[in-house]
Amino acid sequence: MLRLAEGEAEVQVQVADLVQQALKARLPLPEVAEVKRRIGVGIRTRERIPTVAEWLTEWLEGKPDLAVKTRASYEGHIRKYLVPHLGWARLDKLTSGQVEAMFTEIEEGNQRILECRESADAKMRASVRGQRVISLSTKHRIRATLRSALSDAVRRPDLPVAVNIASHVRLPSCARKKSLVWTPDRVRQWQVDGVVPGEVMVWTPQQTITFLTHARKYRWLFPMFHLIAVKGLRRGEAAGLPWANTRLSDGEADIRTQVVTLGWKTVTTTPKSAAGQRTITLDKDTVRVLRSWKRFQNEARLAAGQDWTDSGLVFTRSDGAPWHPGDVTRWFNRVVRAAGLPPIHLHGLRHGAASLALAAGADVKVVSGELGHATTHFTQDTYQTVFPEVARAAAEATAAMLKPVSR
Repeated sequence: MLRLAEGEAEVQVQVADLVQQALKARLPLPEVAEVKRRIGVGIRTRERIPTVAEWLTEWLEGKPDLAVKTRASYEGHIRKYLVPHLGWARLDKLTSGQVEAMFTEIEEGNQRILECRESADAKMRASVRGQRVISLSTKHRIRATLRSALSDAVRRPDLPVAVNIASHVRLPSCARKKSLVWTPDRVRQWQVDGVVPGEVMVWTPQQTITFLTHARKYRWLFPMFHLIAVKGLRRGEAAGLPWANTRLSDGEADIRTQVVTLGWKTVTTTPKSAAGQRTITLDKDTVRVLRSWKRFQNEARLAAGQDWTDSGLVFTRSDGAPWHPGDVTRWFNRVVRAAGLPPIHLHGLRHGAASLALAAGADVKVVSGELGHATTHFTQDTYQTVFPEVARAAAEATAAMLKPVSR
């Protein structure tokens, strides 16, 4: 390999560094093509190797096309965790042990928060007020941010980073959260002890009907809740849906915009994936609900005159202004309590819509497309909930096949 340097002492040092990095990491020696890429075309390793903090800043600045919420997520991981714990380290000297030590410190912080919350000392409880326990899924996302940044560093010929150590950092597996249906037994137990049995809860079809029946009392919210419950729109997609993208005569709506929240600030943007930009089909009952709503909204606009805010959105407040997604969630929770239903998250309506469609026999590819998923596997794995009635019918049908034929 040293012959590739053609007698240049500086390049010989670079080749030797590449070999040494591979040996230290217990990796195979780099291929000749890789060595050529590193030393070719006049590219030289930087005279000063950046720290992790400096590289993360440079890396993020070099990604101008990131979705708004993705950028905010990266910035949060970098500011809150990666820079405070690892920012001092030289990029090419970062080790998997240092990254694992960061997660150990995060977990120690979690334990401190939990202990203070349970303390009998009011000052101890007050000291952690507003602090959140960092979940395992968040830890996985922090690692994913670091892994993405280091992947780009490995590809850079001017940086002596031979291996992405984030890929070797160990974290407990984070299984996708499965949804649970609010069966009668679970509802009774919740009424006794107030404990919600799962992180992702879904209503039965009858419970969803009860919710929508009660939601009719809330004239400025019912149509939105109806569309989310039937078609499984995300909260931001419903809040950002314009009339210009809604064709009631065709029974279709184009999902091309969404409202995302950054703290309390909102930004209207496009769905970040190609699959998220889609056209959904509206059933006859939903078309009827939206036609009635449009007439009501037009009457309110005429009555308001100059006080009306012309947002052009399907779902608005009583003055035409857009709904803030956070307010939609708060009102949803109020309606749920008023209806006397067991609690679910607003996103649980999306779970329920997908589960109802699959239970009704809709093709999973159609359901996946309507929800904006890139793969049918994700749809089945995440959203296919077995309702008690469906499971019971399947059990009876199976048992019936084993019964002796009547004579």
